[in-house]
Amino acid sequence: MLLHGIFPPITTPFYPDGNVYYKKLESNVERYSRTPVAGIVVLGSTGEAIMLSDQERRDVLKVAREAAAPNKVLLAGTGIESAIETLRLTEYAAELGYDVAMVRTPHYYKKQMASENILAFYRTVADHSPIPVIVYNFPQVTGYDIPAEVMIELAEHPNLIGIKESSGDVEKVRKMVAGTSQVKRSATVTETFEAVTPRMMAAATPAESSNGGELVQVGGLSGPKETKPSSSAVTLVGKMKTRKKEVGFQVLVGAAHKLHPSLDAGAVGAILAFACPAPTACYEIYAAWKEGDAELAHLKQERIAKAAQGVGDLGVPGFKYGMDFNGYYGGPARLPFLPLTANLKSEIEQLLTDIRN
Repeated sequence: MLLHGIFPPITTPFYPDGNVYYKKLESNVERYSRTPVAGIVVLGSTGEAIMLSDQERRDVLKVAREAAAPNKVLLAGTGIESAIETLRLTEYAAELGYDVAMVRTPHYYKKQMASENILAFYRTVADHSPIPVIVYNFPQVTGYDIPAEVMIELAEHPNLIGIKESSGDVEKVRKMVAGTSQVKRSATVTETFEAVTPRMMAAATPAESSNGGELVQVGGLSGPKETKPSSSAVTLVGKMKTRKKEVGFQVLVGAAHKLHPSLDAGAVGAILAFACPAPTACYEIYAAWKEGDAELAHLKQERIAKAAQGVGDLGVPGFKYGMDFNGYYGGPARLPFLPLTANLKSEIEQLLTDIRN
């Protein structure tokens, strides 16, 4: 499955009394769906997933799934400390139609999280998950940093398709990319090389169809058939034209202020909290890099660097206020987060003055 591009790990909106504000969640997802992001992550760290009850997590997943545009890749944060609870939430997300499970590293008993524990945990989850899995490494909040060597070993598992590496360590990204280069996988994409998931293919396939599409050559789509290399083969699935793209093991990053150097180091995309208030500004860096315009990518990176770090230093309340400032619904965060002071709000406004969406 293709995970290239920018993914906002959306926030969970709350009323002032702390209850989940589902209508605002729906509204935010609908708006993100109209931006050029590749997909949406639900129940990540920015989504305060750890603050939610079991039922709230399920309800948030359901509402977001129903509000998302059908062409966006959907990732569900399903990581819980035990493998069995992680799988229960992963199975529910799969039932709803999520495409990928994002599973954070277990960390509460961090002294016991030796390499063999982590390997056993992720292999068990990946063995039984009905959807592909990516590892979520965020040592700034968990206090546990999965070693690159462990991740390289895990990358051999066919159902572990990538990692969200949020440490901000560009050299670690480079090391993981080099260490997993032997992993050869392909993903179904559209004719224009955008992501296609089994959910999208099922929606594009008529219920009465049994063969899943017809294999034709690109040259035969608009005129007489010509001999083309096999890489140009297009499969018609309903009205959707698809092809294959080699993707290997996919490394995504989580540090917006280091997005461009991370892409240069081999990352294929990013899951960025800063994309919650500023999805287009983050996408512009990726798009410039994708087009091979290093100078423009650098300029776009410099444009957001200070804001991404400044807002990020204020955590979830900072991102939520940035969303309020940029026309999304951020609202309050749950205790023990406290409301931002007037001075901090003013600081965020100044940082985002030229980064509007």
